[in-house]
Amino acid sequence: MRNPLPPVPATLLDIEVAAELRRGVPTARLVAAPDSDPNNDDVEPLEIEGVRITGKAGDVQTVPGGGPRWVAGLGGGEPKEYRRTGAALVRAVNAALAGDVAHGGKAFRAVQLELPEEASPEHVTELVLGLLLGGYRFKVTGEDPSPSVRTVRLAGHDPALPSLVERASVLAAATALTRDLANTPSNVKTPAWLADTAARVAGPRVEVTVRDEKWLAAEGFGGVLAVGGGSARPPRLVELAYKPAGASRHLLLVGKGITFDTGGLSIKPADGMHLMRTDMAGGAAVIAAIRGIAALGPAVRVTALVPCAENHVSGSSYRPGDIVRHYGGKTTEVGNTDAEGRMVLADALVYGIKRFAPDYVVDAATLTGAMKVSLGLRTGGLFASDDTLASLVSAAGARVGEAWWRMPLVEDYAENVRGEFGDVRQTPSGPGGITAALFLREFTAGLPWAHLDIAGPARSEKNYEEVVPGATGFAARTLVELAASLA
Repeated sequence: MRNPLPPVPATLLDIEVAAELRRGVPTARLVAAPDSDPNNDDVEPLEIEGVRITGKAGDVQTVPGGGPRWVAGLGGGEPKEYRRTGAALVRAVNAALAGDVAHGGKAFRAVQLELPEEASPEHVTELVLGLLLGGYRFKVTGEDPSPSVRTVRLAGHDPALPSLVERASVLAAATALTRDLANTPSNVKTPAWLADTAARVAGPRVEVTVRDEKWLAAEGFGGVLAVGGGSARPPRLVELAYKPAGASRHLLLVGKGITFDTGGLSIKPADGMHLMRTDMAGGAAVIAAIRGIAALGPAVRVTALVPCAENHVSGSSYRPGDIVRHYGGKTTEVGNTDAEGRMVLADALVYGIKRFAPDYVVDAATLTGAMKVSLGLRTGGLFASDDTLASLVSAAGARVGEAWWRMPLVEDYAENVRGEFGDVRQTPSGPGGITAALFLREFTAGLPWAHLDIAGPARSEKNYEEVVPGATGFAARTLVELAASLA
């Protein structure tokens, strides 16, 4: 019987590089808007084979006749517009392919397009990201999936084109793997499944060690054990290590791996709880990022930790009012069992810093609903104890099409984190995203540290740019690019 689950990692389409277009292969033409302002509706649109073409980024039109089958607008030519156009184009091609097959036509599985002469390396990278990720889909079905294009051929004469495509493909694969892991339903995605899958997909240059609940208990991972204690599926800690020769810097990545979050005894409302299968999107981004980093091979050492647990409800669940002792000895007063992400991250942060002595620490987590209110659904929240690291993260995101906004670590709220019965409070009063970051800072030993709260952009309900409904894969590309910049 065929397994209805999509493969992990997903198979993305192939990007081929050629010097020129070939006969007999469906062709798409890229056109810029006829005005420097692509939103100027007063400009007369182009007309090709009787079809009016606006040239706006992402506007794809089907053209009859013997010329190009599709014409896709590039807008004003900004790199991010190339990404939007690539995504819209591959969706249009897949829709056309499905329509041809449904009407008994001959299936095509390749499409080609010629790069504009003015396309820079940034343009190529963004276009490839759009082409590879815009057609991503995750669907658990017993039926045969709809056909999709298998190959996109890019025609261009830049000798750097193959290497640009290869690098962009690694970035896209990191995003896609993050989506795969986060989209997998939680009846499959237990902590053990996530840990075992991380070990399977990490790649030959990444060493993987999976720690079970007995090891966690012996080492004193009180936060992970408390959060995972209510589930029949015990927690895990995944350690992934990339150790290239000659590395002078060491980056520690920590990702929240809550494979399903009911909220525990502080249970969530039923509406929206089904989305909590993606509550390990930060852990997924970390797993996918170290795989991508190893594929690129920068001379920077990277260690990744993913504490995996299921926050469930039972007689063994942890309770509001409990005091939990973390790895390293610090204690936390539990105020709300639905603030579980910071509990598992605290253990992993202290363990990673004590065990590996990194130069930089970055954690990624779908941590607070407050960040969705603050920044919406397309921008990640960036908290940092170090200005240089904050700038590196922000710049890395900008280069790979992920937007970050630096949030303040307001010292006026730091005293709220101090506990009355334990060392720190799990849910101190004050603005939720900021106080959560201040809580985590207590476990970072004063190292240069950045906290990426991706509660908003980790999921989407609709298509936009290269994003499709479901898990978005946000943060994985930023982490890959960050590691490369540190090298």
